[in-house]
Amino acid sequence: MDVKELNKSQLILLAILISFITSIATGIVTVTLLQQAPDSVREPINRVVKQTIEKIVQIEGKPTTQTVVIKEEDLVVDAIAKNESAIFTITKEVPDESVLPTEGGDTTTTNTSATKTIEVSAGRGFVVSSEGIIVVDASLVPDKGVYYVKNNSGKFKAEFVSTNKNGFSFLKTGAPLDEKNKLAYTLPVFGDLSKMKAGQKILVIGSTISSFIFEGSKDLKINVTKSTAGGLVSDLDGNVLGISLNSDTTSFVSIGDIINALNPKTETLKP
Repeated sequence: MDVKELNKSQLILLAILISFITSIATGIVTVTLLQQAPDSVREPINRVVKQTIEKIVQIEGKPTTQTVVIKEEDLVVDAIAKNESAIFTITKEVPDESVLPTEGGDTTTTNTSATKTIEVSAGRGFVVSSEGIIVVDASLVPDKGVYYVKNNSGKFKAEFVSTNKNGFSFLKTGAPLDEKNKLAYTLPVFGDLSKMKAGQKILVIGSTISSFIFEGSKDLKINVTKSTAGGLVSDLDGNVLGISLNSDTTSFVSIGDIINALNPKTETLKP
């Protein structure tokens, strides 16, 4: 058939067919040449192609879906970082028994030695109010004495406020031991244990960090020693659920009970 005998529609179809065959042949030749070309040639071409595709996607504005995988260990790290400045190390002054007089000792030495003290650990605690009130374990902070609290912003004197029958005490931060230090902390976000579901993980942040699975009971059983007493108990979002106690009667007190004890005239919070 002579090309001159083709009508307009047939000519258009013929042109499309030729263009299609040409594009396939061009693609095959291009891929073959790229495979044989050195890296110095392929890399610039690939870069141009990639940038061109990215620009086309941005211009067309086609929606894209990105899957983000969140690891549990990342949640733990974030929860600890979220409460880091709110957690304090507690110490107290006690008589230095190593220099106390023995029976039959010199009277003068007795009076002098009895005034010497040493600083020992009194567990951990965390701030629960914007006034610098810290909740601590009452078994280690039972009454008035000389106390110090320390976090990332420095070391400060602390004044004993009160003890609660549920096994915790309150200290109030005071003057810094070093004038260069300025008290800084972030008030933690208070959570609600009643909203926790069985199977969720709970963190205990004290001198060590531990975790366990919530079984559905509000009466949490936490393995607490003197070195971990006063630890902040939180969920994986970093919301504070309560405090861990080194007590014979209970190892956990909810943040609701703590806040209610601190502000008894306010509306009762959920335990």
